Amino acid sequence: MTYCVGLKLKAGLVLLSDTRTNAGVDNIARFRKMFVFEEPGERVVTLMCAGNLGITQGVVTHIGAAVKRAKIDPEIESVMTCDTLYRAAQLVGEAMREIQKRDRAEIEAQGAAANATIIMAGQRRGGELRLFLIYTAGNFIEAGEDTPYLQIGEHKYGKPILDRVIRPDTPIDDAVKAVLVSMDSTLRSNLSVGMPLDLCVIPVDTMRAQTQRIESDHKEFRQISDSWAASLKTAFMNLPSVKL
Repeated sequence: MTYCVGLKLKAGLVLLSDTRTNAGVDNIARFRKMFVFEEPGERVVTLMCAGNLGITQGVVTHIGAAVKRAKIDPEIESVMTCDTLYRAAQLVGEAMREIQKRDRAEIEAQGAAANATIIMAGQRRGGELRLFLIYTAGNFIEAGEDTPYLQIGEHKYGKPILDRVIRPDTPIDDAVKAVLVSMDSTLRSNLSVGMPLDLCVIPVDTMRAQTQRIESDHKEFRQISDSWAASLKTAFMNLPSVKL
């Protein structure tokens, strides 16, 4: 399984994914689930994937191949050349449907699940920050001010901190701490999510992705994890007792 989370803030986009995939307790591996397409100053598009690995890799390969072909042939439409990021989400949805149509029946005949979801985020020059969640069927929803974040995979463990902290005007530094706490809560509660992590920050109107790989020995992540655990214990001990 996996856990990916994306925040859409006034200050920019904050995205985080893990890298664990497993097909049983004795078949665990690391695979990148975050993919960045970027032309600095013009457009940046980031994809994060969860679900059947063969399906999601097929979709990302399809999208990446179109991006390469579009550099040679301007008549080819890709997520980096289409008119809007909404259209880019449609292209990802179309790729999802194509791969599902090709592979789903055979995957399910082997007793495996073919479901997959993708978070797509980015900005084009002259456009707004956009954050979409694309489903198995190729349809999608977009994050807005009422719900400025989207999650895929094992999302339930990391949701409470986002509900309590994240608002559209949350500063990027605080948002990064929030997604790391969200991921840490998931890591502690679900063995199907694991290190290392991939972090991507896209400040508004820069059209540039700032990325970082966070390994298990990352100093600041360890400090955030330990401090959060200690703070929770302190807060718990300070709660009023219930009279019986």
